[in-house]
Amino acid sequence: MSEEQTNNALARICRVLASIPSGYVVTYGDLAEMAGFPRAARLAGQQLRKLPKDTNLPWHRVINAQGRISLPEPGASRQRERLQKEGVSFLKGRVDMARYRWKP
Repeated sequence: MSEEQTNNALARICRVLASIPSGYVVTYGDLAEMAGFPRAARLAGQQLRKLPKDTNLPWHRVINAQGRISLPEPGASRQRERLQKEGVSFLKGRVDMARYRWKP
């Protein structure tokens, strides 16, 4: 992917990310598909890693397809805490996707 394509992908993913409402989650695959990159969950994850640490974008609302947090510690604890503050609950380490998955 060229630098221009990468920047375009990041911009599109960030637009979708900014639209996810509080109290809901999407998967990496959902995020990629909504940004126009179907079947590109890894691309979404790669682009999210490029976000600055102090971003205001709700990066914590993106989880894996099994409803789990994929980040290593200490990021996983931070993500879980933020989601719980928004009312998202976990059962045995998983988010109830039927209840909390955002579908625009």
